[in-house]
Amino acid sequence: MARDPYQELGVSRTASADEIRKAFRKLAKENHPDTNPGNKAAEERFKRVSAAFDILGDADKKKKFDAGEIDADGRETARGFTGGHGPWGAGGGGNPWAENAGFSRRSGPYQSESFEGVDLGDILGEMFGGGGGRAGRGGAGGGFGGFSQRGADVRAKLEVDLLDAIRGGKRRIAFSDGRTVDVTIPKGAQDGQTLRLKGQGAPGRSGPGDAFIELKIQPHPVFRREGEVLVVDVPVTVYDAVLGGKVETPTPDGPVSLTIPKGSNTGSRLRLKGRGLSDSQGRRGDLFARLVVTLPDAVDPELEQIAETWRQKRPYAPRRRT
Repeated sequence: MARDPYQELGVSRTASADEIRKAFRKLAKENHPDTNPGNKAAEERFKRVSAAFDILGDADKKKKFDAGEIDADGRETARGFTGGHGPWGAGGGGNPWAENAGFSRRSGPYQSESFEGVDLGDILGEMFGGGGGRAGRGGAGGGFGGFSQRGADVRAKLEVDLLDAIRGGKRRIAFSDGRTVDVTIPKGAQDGQTLRLKGQGAPGRSGPGDAFIELKIQPHPVFRREGEVLVVDVPVTVYDAVLGGKVETPTPDGPVSLTIPKGSNTGSRLRLKGRGLSDSQGRRGDLFARLVVTLPDAVDPELEQIAETWRQKRPYAPRRRT
């Protein structure tokens, strides 16, 4: 059986949703397998805090857990069995395991009173998860009373196009056992972000494990990230740079017409609001168009004459640009 999720996250039962979220993020960061390679204790701790947040981070599950309708593994508590006897029965100290499962203390070990059509092994397997609950995932068997535990978690990496990371999308991933799963890429996906797919791990008697998918954002041939900013290079003709004009410019949402001011130069940046990267809430940042003044492939005599006149009569020193 999993530990009390409040204890696992180190928060009180009156903790706010924000406090629960902060506690989880701190513990998950400290114990994430990627930052603790080969550390089995940290990996198990990461699984436990993830399972605890799965309960407390969901308002409906938290409400049910607080009301005693589900246990720390998110499963409904057993109901409809007769009360117990002895020191942990109705008149005793109130052992919640015995009361919730409908066990009673007779002359020997705990026995069921009303299990017609019910497999005791299944009940124990669900209650105790093979002795480890969520924390015991990854094992092959054994556990409490010899019952099987939940299936192992699986991990995979998924390469994602930059535009899918910005706009969101779907990708299909294949596991080594031949299964394929459709993965929803959230808007604002980040490089290294891990997505959790519940119930998509290895099968087990008490239920399958989870799949953890690490995202790897691929470089794009047109757009590039500079920190939190998205940049695109835009070629501009000499006459548009001198006289001003309009140039078709690519964006993640399709091409737009960009107005080039008179006297523009290579390195100048123009802002396109709301056309850039997405944050974790799906809000779009800005795209910056970096102008690149470009000569024609073949310079004609007239342009050569203009350039020669400028060199003789109007020399100038180009400003240094980064």
